[in-house]
Amino acid sequence: MSTIPPRVRVVEVGPRDGLQNESAFLDTETKIAFINRLSETGLPVIEATAFVHPERVPQLVDAEEVFRRIQKHPGVAYPVLVPNLKGLERALAVGVSEIAVFTAVSETFTQKNIHCSITESLERFKPVMEKASEKSLRVRGYISCCLGCPYEGKVDPQKVAVLARQLVEIGCAEISLGDTIGVGTPLEARAMLAAVAGEVPMERLAVHFHDTRGQALANIFACLDLGIATVDASVAGLGGCPYAPGAGGNVATEDVVYMLNGMGIGTGVDLAKLIEVGRFISQRLGRENQSRIGRVGV
Repeated sequence: MSTIPPRVRVVEVGPRDGLQNESAFLDTETKIAFINRLSETGLPVIEATAFVHPERVPQLVDAEEVFRRIQKHPGVAYPVLVPNLKGLERALAVGVSEIAVFTAVSETFTQKNIHCSITESLERFKPVMEKASEKSLRVRGYISCCLGCPYEGKVDPQKVAVLARQLVEIGCAEISLGDTIGVGTPLEARAMLAAVAGEVPMERLAVHFHDTRGQALANIFACLDLGIATVDASVAGLGGCPYAPGAGGNVATEDVVYMLNGMGIGTGVDLAKLIEVGRFISQRLGRENQSRIGRVGV
């Protein structure tokens, strides 16, 4: 029986996950303009930046200034990524109210990405979660490599489910399930989501698919049929991952919204405005717009 939701919450990750792997450095003023333009589209969540060490992600070296200066619209959430307690302290200093932490279901990927084991990553999160709870911050947990790892290959869906449950147990309000290298296909995506939903309520889950092999929209469609109602996407298909060789960008937000509109699923997003933002940021980065809808319009 289909349980397709009547409305989907689209989480825009372009300013953080999208920009962090772009080769062209984007100046602070353009980042601020980018987020401000996204705020005008009706998107309910815009992941603004990451408070990580500048040597790890040089593109986001100006996190404090960007977050401080963006125009924050009522009803729009602006979460940021933090790797540890130091990152959280930096975020709190500029008034952040929502954060995200990140790990992976692959031991090898976790070591290469954050230089620790999966178990150690969870231990590292505990003081972050305690501080976040003290400050009444909402916390999202990202899990990378849910459908495959560039180093370890196929991933057991049950391992993803266990890790998702552990993140909820330490305080994450929502879990984003990432196909970091874009290897998954629709039935695999459904099987993974079904396994995780056996441990964590569907309303606390999100899907985060990269489009390396052109499967992202099909994967999202397959997960909608199970009832997923939160979808991550990146305008103009920005993104990739420096620790996942060959990973393509995130699924383009414009393409996701176009598909949802065609299904009669509400998002509250103005697609025409979103297309303009995608064209704006692609031009500023000097890159081809990876959104099919962004290239041809509606």
